[in-house]
Amino acid sequence: MDKMDRYHRQILFQPIGQSGQEKLMNKHVLIVGCGALGSSIAEMLTRSGIGKLTLVDRDYVDLTNLQRQHLFVEDDVKNQIPKAIAAKEALERINHHVKIAAHVIDANPDTFPQLVRDVDLIMDATDNFDIRFILNDISQKYNIPWIFGACVGSSGMSYTIIPKQTPCLDCLLKVTPMFGATCDSVGVIGPAVQMVVSHQVTEAMKLLVEADMQLRSKLVIFDLWHNQFQMIDVTRAKTSSCPSCGKNANYPFLQYENQAKTEVLCGRDTVQIRGKSYDFSLLARRLQNFGDVTENPFLVSVKTKNVRLVFFKDGRTFVHGTNSIEEAKRIYYQMVG
Repeated sequence: MDKMDRYHRQILFQPIGQSGQEKLMNKHVLIVGCGALGSSIAEMLTRSGIGKLTLVDRDYVDLTNLQRQHLFVEDDVKNQIPKAIAAKEALERINHHVKIAAHVIDANPDTFPQLVRDVDLIMDATDNFDIRFILNDISQKYNIPWIFGACVGSSGMSYTIIPKQTPCLDCLLKVTPMFGATCDSVGVIGPAVQMVVSHQVTEAMKLLVEADMQLRSKLVIFDLWHNQFQMIDVTRAKTSSCPSCGKNANYPFLQYENQAKTEVLCGRDTVQIRGKSYDFSLLARRLQNFGDVTENPFLVSVKTKNVRLVFFKDGRTFVHGTNSIEEAKRIYYQMVG
């Protein structure tokens, strides 16, 4: 069977056609975050025949993810598989023609320059604006378009940001209110996720098949539960004085002083600490003095009476059970010295 046969219905869609499909199969997309948005974006692009996907996520699969994150199953939860790895394995079962690279790391100013190499488009599937601001500056600095997406409750929004043409995220936030709540605090329903993904991936396909004239120029905001939908013209939001996309841009969120070494993960009762990496076998033996230890090729975790620590190979540690940075550091250094 010809490889193109699987895309027959997509090729029949005249705005894509044979030439658009061939373009799509030679494009590289970076997806930042493999949670609800990211896993669905990755699945749609994989099924559509994208040439290469690079997946980046710092977390592992949790039971609460299964309600809306379609690529993951209960065994991923049981085995504490990192989301990027679980997503890669699921996607390769869907379409073995797509090249998929998975990275279990933080997307930050140190890691982004390597991640965006040869990338045609960046898809935002993150869960906080700290990472989005970094992503926004990376996009502007390296002249790579990115598609913003966010959802919470039954609401969602999306906007396509093209360097030197559209307002950037920093510009948008000065004129448009964004969500203050998170899905960890007020929840989220699956249809809202899929609506945001549909907007994001449709715009992505337009860019990837080079149908730029069809790109949506407005910010989309909707609330499915309350039957609300609006498109906001934000073209005037772009300013020449913007530190991220203006004439004298200095990309403030890529500067060292603005990089957090320790942070509270939103709504998770968890603190992330960026430290040094450890030999997993030695670390596992040391941690046995403090509680029950489990490990896999990607992480080592230890559970005590009050907290659980998860150590990743890139030197990050999640301290679950506290939102106090000081308390998290005390526990961390007590265990690792």
